[in-house]
Amino acid sequence: MNNRRTVLAATPVLLVLGLALAVACRPNQTLEGQTKDAGIKAQVKAKLASDVGAATVTAIEVNVTNGVVTLAGPVHSDEEKQKAEAVARGVEGVRGVNNALQVMPIESAPVTPQPTPTMPAI
Repeated sequence: MNNRRTVLAATPVLLVLGLALAVACRPNQTLEGQTKDAGIKAQVKAKLASDVGAATVTAIEVNVTNGVVTLAGPVHSDEEKQKAEAVARGVEGVRGVNNALQVMPIESAPVTPQPTPTMPAI
């Protein structure tokens, strides 16, 4: 009987702890907000592919939270970096852009020495 009272007395405490845990684990964004962000991300990726280039879009990571776009990854030039940011800003619903793109120079192909023609011995 004593154990039953202990369990009954602990029940409200467990309920309060359970509610506190449920509230703490709630995402920062509503389902509607997450859906809007997913649409913005798809539009940014599509515009990057068409306006900047398909090779660039595969290297650029796009994340969207509450309408703020974050661009990360390597690009070949400062112009490409600025163009990617402008493209992202031009998408409807974008509230801001964090441009974390890094300019990485294009690596030149290694030059292999060409064999020199030899003169036949006379």
